Amino acid sequence: MSNLVKNSVIIFIVLYSSFSFAQKEHERGKEVVQQRIEFISEQLENENIDLTDVVEYLYYLYDHPLNLNQAGAEELGEMQLLTEVQINDLLLHRKRFGKLISIYELQSLKYWDMQTIEMVLPFIRVDDRLDNIHVTLKEAFQQGKFEAYFRFQTIAENKKGYDDVSDSILNNSNSYYHGDPNRYYTRLRFSYRTNLSVGVTAEKDPGEQFFKGAQKNGFDFYSAHAFYKGGKYLKSVALGDYQVQIGQGVNFWSGYAFGKTADVTNVKKSAKSLKPYTSVDETRFLRGAAVELGYKNFTLTSFASYKGVDASVITNDSLVEDQEFISSINLTGFHRTNSEIEKKDQLKEMIIGSNLRFKIRNLHLGVAAVYQGYDKPYTKDTFAYNQFDFRGQNNLSLSADYSYVLRNFNFFGEVSRVSYSGAFAQLHGVLFSLDRRVSMSLVYRNYQKDYQTFYNAGFAEGSRTQNEKGIYAGLKVNWSRVFSTNAYVDLFKFPWMRYQVDAPSVGHEFMIQQSYRASRRFEIYVRFREQNKERNSRYSDGTITELENVLQRNYRFNLSYKVSESVRLKSRIEYVTINRPSQEKDEGMILTQDVIFKPKSFPLSFSLRYALFDTDSYDSRIYTYENNALYVFAVPSYYYRGSRAYVLIRYKFWRKFDLWFRYGINIYANRNTLGSGPEMIRGNTKTDITIQLRIKL
Repeated sequence: MSNLVKNSVIIFIVLYSSFSFAQKEHERGKEVVQQRIEFISEQLENENIDLTDVVEYLYYLYDHPLNLNQAGAEELGEMQLLTEVQINDLLLHRKRFGKLISIYELQSLKYWDMQTIEMVLPFIRVDDRLDNIHVTLKEAFQQGKFEAYFRFQTIAENKKGYDDVSDSILNNSNSYYHGDPNRYYTRLRFSYRTNLSVGVTAEKDPGEQFFKGAQKNGFDFYSAHAFYKGGKYLKSVALGDYQVQIGQGVNFWSGYAFGKTADVTNVKKSAKSLKPYTSVDETRFLRGAAVELGYKNFTLTSFASYKGVDASVITNDSLVEDQEFISSINLTGFHRTNSEIEKKDQLKEMIIGSNLRFKIRNLHLGVAAVYQGYDKPYTKDTFAYNQFDFRGQNNLSLSADYSYVLRNFNFFGEVSRVSYSGAFAQLHGVLFSLDRRVSMSLVYRNYQKDYQTFYNAGFAEGSRTQNEKGIYAGLKVNWSRVFSTNAYVDLFKFPWMRYQVDAPSVGHEFMIQQSYRASRRFEIYVRFREQNKERNSRYSDGTITELENVLQRNYRFNLSYKVSESVRLKSRIEYVTINRPSQEKDEGMILTQDVIFKPKSFPLSFSLRYALFDTDSYDSRIYTYENNALYVFAVPSYYYRGSRAYVLIRYKFWRKFDLWFRYGINIYANRNTLGSGPEMIRGNTKTDITIQLRIKL
């Protein structure tokens, strides 16, 4: 047999093996996406968040895997699954040895271990063919695809805010909602890969009116965008609603981002400088136009935004003229009661900014300037804890960020300054791999008490990039293909007061997670997390309130077992304790059992969950991710005593249609009413229903 024939046979066998390997691992894609959602939701501890923009790229790659022979550093970083050292390792391998022949070649990379390869495998491919990066608008429109989503959600039980009252009471009270209890959602989008996107998204929240009253135009919130990427010099253009991300999120970052999670090396943010907005979060986006220009190693992103912001307006009567100013800004996006409707779009916000970046293979440098102005002065009430917050009518924030890869070290950071106070914020970090099995991360941040920008996502313990100093250290060890350890410790302090903390305070957080993955069918992890923060004591004589340590410990055991190609079981036990001197010990526990049935050749699939929970109070609540329809994010908190069950059914029909139906119910053993105020339910049950239809053309 000739060498040519031998080589052809070897290449065929390798490619076939790689294909089979990829097919077996492809099912892990949705598990990885779910894990990313759970990471960020646990960090934010918020039930009402839309993470579409965070995971949309992974969902796209699940159906359109990224070609490793062509992907650049930005595309690889946007996955949020690889460190900069691993990305540089791949690019250097390509430069030295040429294109990859097989997925198996990834095992030869110095800083890629098998766990990393298995995690990214559902989202990547190795292909000799080159994708056309620079596409024309005509080509994009000819080859694009259309998707439509129609969603209905509701709570079956009646809440107090929907009681039938007289018009006089309804129009003079903030205890009742003007609309029905249903949530309606519509999304229409035409897209071609990640190069072209044109779409409209609309949503009505529960309690808001629909085609009447304050919402005569139908939905309460509309979002539209047109986005194009693919030119050599005109890299991208965004019209309508869009998002901008700069550096490490210290200066400006519209949207959510990962912070402290069980993936301890995922502390560096990979900014997607410009992207279309497809979510329904009614505050964290820009509305206007943006353009990204490129020349050689330089890229310039410029953007302008003008939109309404919900706010409380107060008129100050003076001898000369009536002066209006803003006393508070409402970020909920709800317009249900008289006061919420009155606040809608009362403040006009203008944002203008530019971000200039220089990038070669190992080095990235960026500078940015962002101006934010309002049409009315913002003069919120002053208390001791918030006296350094922004007040005024405009602010200019300047920043510089960097990232440099030196062998197995990635140094990164950002420094920013605001004009209204002259305060600084800075973040510096390093990621490094000792070998393919051991990685570490260090992050230092120092955000001064009078530093504030309204759009940011800097690495922090608090919810804002303000009034915080801290140092974080993370360690990831893959002992073998089946054993791995993730651990981090974070020491932080708040130089000034905070809400319900009447003095400067300190704290720490520690987490360790041990994972055991015996096979693709069986995986276990155990996690311990400890948080200690100083808060106001609940003992007070009305004059001086002392601080006390509030110590929270979470213990989690999680098991996932694939019974067959179609059936997977997931079990979890989590226990939480909260200790503080001014009250008795607070405890909580939850036990969940999931059954997931997804046959390959059958159009019907479903997920089932049954959960038992028991917590002493709302303080010891436990957040747990739940399966839901595509782009519906259910991360409820479980508290008090009771049980929870839900079933999610997905039905595919006529090749272009997907229908999801979800029914869930909470039954509480020790409550006669649930919630409070307008959200109060008379009874001990709460039933939620979701129906969603997707059409793909």
